[in-house]
Amino acid sequence: MIRYSVPNGQAEEFLGQTRDILDLLAGQPGFLRGQVGRSVDEPVLWALVSEWEGAGFYRRALSAARMVMYPLMTLMINEPGAFEAVYRSEADAPSPKLG
Repeated sequence: MIRYSVPNGQAEEFLGQTRDILDLLAGQPGFLRGQVGRSVDEPVLWALVSEWEGAGFYRRALSAARMVMYPLMTLMINEPGAFEAVYRSEADAPSPKLG
């Protein structure tokens, strides 16, 4: 997950750029799914969330997407962006333990 702080006047341009990034990431090995989200409480806060087969795939994909992501770097919130799933629950499905 990469979080961004996007000024109100830049939201549509930002969304277009993150769609391009997500499309590029989707073509990388190990990509499972991704989405762009916006905070309902603070509309200037956005997140680019992606799921991967493993951390190595994610890190290599970020290297491949670096030039496409570069224009948005000034909007990134500097915090950890990779998390390992340790528990998952899905509607109408058993809840297997991960890890």
